[in-house]
Amino acid sequence: MLIRGLAGFDGCQGGMVSIGNFDGVHRGHQLMILTLVQHARTQKIPAIVFTFDPHPIHLLRPEHAPPELMTIEQRAEVLQGLGVDCVIAYPTDRALLNLTAEEFFQQVLCDQLQAKGMVEGPNFYFGKNRAGDVALLGHLCEQAGMFFKVVEPTVCGSRMISSSEVRKSIQAGEIGEATRMLGRLYQISGTVGHGAERGRMLGFPTANLTDIKTLIPADGVYCGVGEIAGRQYPAAIHIGGNPTFQSDETKVEVHLIGFSGDIYGQKLQVQFLDQLRGTQTFADAESLKTQLLIDVESAKKLASQWIDLQ
Repeated sequence: MLIRGLAGFDGCQGGMVSIGNFDGVHRGHQLMILTLVQHARTQKIPAIVFTFDPHPIHLLRPEHAPPELMTIEQRAEVLQGLGVDCVIAYPTDRALLNLTAEEFFQQVLCDQLQAKGMVEGPNFYFGKNRAGDVALLGHLCEQAGMFFKVVEPTVCGSRMISSSEVRKSIQAGEIGEATRMLGRLYQISGTVGHGAERGRMLGFPTANLTDIKTLIPADGVYCGVGEIAGRQYPAAIHIGGNPTFQSDETKVEVHLIGFSGDIYGQKLQVQFLDQLRGTQTFADAESLKTQLLIDVESAKKLASQWIDLQ
């Protein structure tokens, strides 16, 4: 259940609570949420996630706001799949951001949520100017007679998994690394719009993806899986400009392998498996077409294997 605000959440009080942004719901988040759910089930109380929409940085320092890995609706869906009973997306406002750590704890956690316990990560901060940390939170929970547990961070290789690290990998085109940190394939979705139709002229019609709300990977050519109307297809995905045709406008173009039909205006979801190559400039259209044949064959092979395993 996704609830916006702190009104009308009957059944979501008196539970075990985790607070955070949870962008990407990566493996570190997943461990924290599974711990939350385990303790909630043991005590036979709801498992509750309290998050913010938008993230406080959009009000405090909008110029530093990072692109999101997931929409709030996508986050809620994944969190509920992990066993969370209620996701509260609080509409962030100045009144909330001006609460001291102690005021936030009392007014939100005690008075409104009537929390019985909390599960957090070690880098959790709360209250005005992020003045509250897990040490203060533990002290406040002890005073209030609440259960409190800190879940240690999860490591992937030499990197501590965080939403920022996942973003760095995606922005560098390191899709395999992002997948390892997320524990699933990174995906974007958008609406199919009209493009220049160069792909169609070359024999590789593409869906021009528009209205994308989340982080777009680095420029290049990727293999992945496209899903339209509930059906999956191997996909070759091009992100960036088209220097061969003197176009520097960044686009997300998806060639659904084995699909034919008109999908303009429809929603298309794309999951990324790997980057095949970076953006290249070709001498002419024929040279580009030759490379596209190689790209599509590679994408078909890799994506078909992944689809068959599902």
